[in-house]
Amino acid sequence: MATALEARMNVDRRTILLLILALLTPLVLAACGKSVSDTIDDASITTRVKTALLNDLEIGVRRIDVDTFKGVVTLSGAVETAAERDKAVDITRKVEGVRDVKSTLQVKQQTGH
Repeated sequence: MATALEARMNVDRRTILLLILALLTPLVLAACGKSVSDTIDDASITTRVKTALLNDLEIGVRRIDVDTFKGVVTLSGAVETAAERDKAVDITRKVEGVRDVKSTLQVKQQTGH
């Protein structure tokens, strides 16, 4: 029959294993997502893209949403013409750090008079 000391040691081992598991789980899960430096890089890319779009006289007045994930920039919102959409994509491609550009920009339908 196990002594009280042996029973106590078994409980301590289980507690230690659970603590180790609890500490390692967030590290493993974090490795599956973005690192802190990826998040900072994406935020700075987003800021640079928004600044570049705002500084353009044609595009700057449009409401274009910019999201960045691992250097891939997604543009969304509405523009007046296909030329504005294309220009927004071109401006974005030229920003340092941008790996790719995905556009879901919608061209507003022109109504005839």
